Amino acid sequence: MLDEILYLTPDSDKGHRKTPEPAVKIPISDPPIMIPGIAPDGSLYPIEKIKAHLEGKHHLALSVFVFDGDELLIQQRALGKYHCGGQWANTCCTHPKIDEDPKSAASRRLMEELGFTVEIEEKRIVEYSADVGNGLWEHERVHMFRADVSKNDLEICPNPEEVLATCWIKPEDLRQDLQNNPDKYTPWFHIYISRFPEFEF
Repeated sequence: MLDEILYLTPDSDKGHRKTPEPAVKIPISDPPIMIPGIAPDGSLYPIEKIKAHLEGKHHLALSVFVFDGDELLIQQRALGKYHCGGQWANTCCTHPKIDEDPKSAASRRLMEELGFTVEIEEKRIVEYSADVGNGLWEHERVHMFRADVSKNDLEICPNPEEVLATCWIKPEDLRQDLQNNPDKYTPWFHIYISRFPEFEF
């Protein structure tokens, strides 16, 4: 566990605000997907993934940032994702399974979403809370991982059920597009770039 925890947004009601009922009913996973919830005393407990987001429960997550020099690999989430479908985000985001450490989950998810594995390094832990639409709320403690690669040596094979598209982008171009086209990007990616505008991940 890293010592540094940055709070990217202030919590409201311990990270949960009342949001409208979902426009589309989101069923609990079958079989249930259990992720690590975070209790008030800091201990972890199993909670079903959709329930955690419907109730805004504090939980563990991870984000991966893959770079070639100053270019960041970003992905457009598949349209069928349970929230933020079609929006752009960092290289990879997910939740560890209840019995899985964050680094193993990050490597697993890179392969599941983008079809490759690379050496990753944990850089910091952050916390944020954000309304992600359709009655869902993210209240996450995020382990952030970085990888540095040569894109010419990287074969990206996106899983169409997870990823619609990928691209490499420089910080100045991303900041400009976030300003001009904010709805193209996920709420957490806005938060990350506002805190780390030069990609200091």
